[in-house]
Amino acid sequence: MKLNERLSSRSFFIFNLVLLGAIFGFSLAFLSFSCSTPGANKTAHAEAAPIVALPQDAISVAESLQTAFRSIADRTLAAVVEVKVTEIKKQQVPQFNGIPWEYFFGNPDGQGQGDGNGGGSGNEREFRSQGLGSGMIVRRDGKTHYVLTNDHVVGTASEIVIAVNDGREFPAKLVGKDTRKDLGLVSFESDEAFPVAVFGDSDAVRVGDWAIAVGSPLGLVSSVTMGIVSAVGRTGGPAGNINDFIQTDASINQGNSGGALVNIKGEVVGMNTWIASSTGGSVGLGFAIPINNAKQAVNDFITSGAVKYGWLGVSLIDADKNVAKDLGVEGRKGALVSQMFLGSPAEKGGMLPGDFIVALDGKAVKDRNQLVLLVGDLRAGQKAVFSIVRNGSAKDIEVRIEERKDDVAAENAKLWPGIILMPISDELRTAAKLADGAKGLYVVEAIAKSAASTMGVQSGDLVVGVNGKAVNNLSDFFAALNDKSNKELWFEVIRGDAKMETMRYKR
Repeated sequence: MKLNERLSSRSFFIFNLVLLGAIFGFSLAFLSFSCSTPGANKTAHAEAAPIVALPQDAISVAESLQTAFRSIADRTLAAVVEVKVTEIKKQQVPQFNGIPWEYFFGNPDGQGQGDGNGGGSGNEREFRSQGLGSGMIVRRDGKTHYVLTNDHVVGTASEIVIAVNDGREFPAKLVGKDTRKDLGLVSFESDEAFPVAVFGDSDAVRVGDWAIAVGSPLGLVSSVTMGIVSAVGRTGGPAGNINDFIQTDASINQGNSGGALVNIKGEVVGMNTWIASSTGGSVGLGFAIPINNAKQAVNDFITSGAVKYGWLGVSLIDADKNVAKDLGVEGRKGALVSQMFLGSPAEKGGMLPGDFIVALDGKAVKDRNQLVLLVGDLRAGQKAVFSIVRNGSAKDIEVRIEERKDDVAAENAKLWPGIILMPISDELRTAAKLADGAKGLYVVEAIAKSAASTMGVQSGDLVVGVNGKAVNNLSDFFAALNDKSNKELWFEVIRGDAKMETMRYKR
C-alpha cells in the first residue's frame, strides 16, 4: 500500500472515532437534560423561604428564654469583675566578680562571707508573679466598693487590681480572708456607683435548676456559660474547705474562681470556686460555694477583718453502718461526738462523748460536715438546742456557743478521752490483719498529748475494758467512759498477744 493511501485510511479511522465520541457525548447530555427536574439548576440564596415552617409557639418560648438569659447577663455582668493579683517576693541575688576565692569567702569588703552562692550577698531583687481570678461587687458604702472573691485568688498578693466590665481598672486592697471557707474580701474606691450583685437563697437551690456562671475564665473577661445544677451538698473541696458545694455542669475554668453562679432570676446563689478535672480544663464538674455560706462572712470581714466562727468544742465523725449498729442508731442521719474539749461549751451544756447529734435548732443534721457549718455560723453568746440520741434515748441539750479560737481548738491536751475507736468488722479485720477471733474495739488513733495518749494507748490496740468493765461495743464503751462515779480512768487493752491495763488517769 502506498504511503498516501495509508494516511487516508488512518485519517478516515480517526474521523470516525471522533464522530462516534461526539454522538455519544450528545446523547448523554440529552439524556441528562431530559431526566432533570425543572428549576433544579437554579442557585439557592439565604433569603429564600424555608421549606419547613417553624411552629410559632415553640419559637415564642425559645425567644422568651433567650430574653431571660440576656437580662440575666446584663444584670450580672456589671457586678462581676476581674481580680488581678501580683505577688512580690524579694530575694538576694549573689554577686561574683570572677575571683575564685570570692565564691567561698566573699570579697574583701566583707560582703557575702562564706555564703557559698557566688561570693557576695549581692543586691536585693524583686520577683513578681501574677494571677487572675474573678469577684463580685457585693456592697457599696459611699465611694468604697467591696468585692467578694476566693481566698485562694487573693492568696498572699502584694498588689490587687480590680478590672470592671468596661475594662477600667482600680487599685484595691485586702479587707479580710478566711481559709476554712476559702473566702476573701477586697475593696476599691470610685466616684462612680457600680452595680451591686443581688443575693439569692442558696438553700432553695434544687438539682435541675438553671445555673449561669459568670466570670473571667483564662483571662477572657465577662464570660457567661449556662448549665444546670447537677447536685447540692457536695463536700471534700480542696485544702480542707468546709463548704457544702453546689455542683454544676455550666462551664467553669481557671479564672472563674470568685465569679458568680446565678439562678434564672439573676440572683447570685453561689461563688464559683473549683473544678474536678484530670486535664485542668472544664469537664462539666464545677463547684460553687453556696452564697448563704458567705453572707455573714462579708459582715465579719468589714467589721473585724476575719470570719468569726461559733465553737461547740467537740470532735465529730460520721457514723458508718457498723458504728451506727453499735450505737443503736441504724438508719438515722447525724454526727457522732467522738471527743470533747474539757471546759468547752459542749461540756458546760451537758453534752457527752458518744452523743449522736441529729438536729440543731430543729434543723435536721445529715452528716458531720453540715453540722460543722451550722455550728460555725452561730454567733458567740447565742444559745442553740442540740437534739441527740444517748444510750438509745432522745433528748435536747441547750448550749451557749462561744467564739472559736484556733489555739484553743488545737489544744489536744484538753481533748477527752483522745481516742478514736471502731468496731471490728470483716473489712477492718482484713485491713488491720486481725485474728479471726479478735474482739473489742480497734484503736484507729490515740491523739497526741490527750488523756488516752498519756495513759499509754496506742494505735492498733484493741480496747476490751474500761475501769474494770468489759466492753463489747461502742455503747458499752461510752456508757463506762461517762460513768463519773469512778474518779480515775483506765483501759484494758490487747496489744499483739498481750493483755494489759493502761496507766490510770485522774479525771
